[in-house]
Amino acid sequence: MAISWYPGHMRKANKELAKLVKASDLIVELLDARTPNASRNPLLASVGKNLPRIIILNKSDLADPDTTAKWHSYFDAQIESEDRAICFSNNMHAPISAGKIASTARKLLAKKTKPHDSVQLIIVGIPNVGKSTFINTLSGRKIAKTGNEPAITKGQQRIKLDDNLYLVDTPGLLWPKLEDQVAAYKLATLGTIRNTAIDMEDIAWFAAEYMLTNQRAVLEERYSFDSAVQSAEQLLNFIGTTTGAKGKGGRVILHKVAETLLNDLRSGKLGAFSMESPPEPTLSNQPPTPHS
Repeated sequence: MAISWYPGHMRKANKELAKLVKASDLIVELLDARTPNASRNPLLASVGKNLPRIIILNKSDLADPDTTAKWHSYFDAQIESEDRAICFSNNMHAPISAGKIASTARKLLAKKTKPHDSVQLIIVGIPNVGKSTFINTLSGRKIAKTGNEPAITKGQQRIKLDDNLYLVDTPGLLWPKLEDQVAAYKLATLGTIRNTAIDMEDIAWFAAEYMLTNQRAVLEERYSFDSAVQSAEQLLNFIGTTTGAKGKGGRVILHKVAETLLNDLRSGKLGAFSMESPPEPTLSNQPPTPHS
């Protein structure tokens, strides 16, 4: 099935974002460390191209550390050529402080602003990338709603980071058409797209194929299966049988199995993993087009 999720509030918020960018000085862009390319909003590349950027590889504790290090090297190469961006990792065990965001923003804006100028940053990211938790950590109090479902934040919020620096939180946004369906499946697997907008069984099948190829040892430890399980169908049926997710006649209820697998994957019970690696360096040394 073709995955698409663009509710009315996102259409409105994207229009508001374009206006907000014009009144702001810097963008804080949160990416999912497991899918840094798939989680980049291509609309932001056009409306925010003239602003410096702090790139945050969020939920890095759920990503493969070696792959995340490669993404840092990749983004650092772009930073050196542009001198308009910087990349950090962030997770619940080693959160970035408000002071670090403020000092980094001042450094990136040193040529544009004076020390006592009022500065406005905007924080952007796709749904369920962890933006609200990040905001609450920066502010030191719960001012943004958090939850396991995407698109909890519906409107903008303005937060004071220091005497002259403000951060505007924006809703988690996707774009009108998810042209790269492989990227869309990755986002759905990680919980970016609301469960009611996808076929859970279809996404779980995709996730099972990916995990069998890339995280088989962790799957075996979690679900206690052996080498006889080779395909997504066999894995889902095995999980259904061992967890008792069966209906009349002993038939496995795939929807319940899908929920089990995706919840385990999203919560980190299947270990740290990355679904994307950075592109190989090119002669032009240009960043990838999101979802290319």
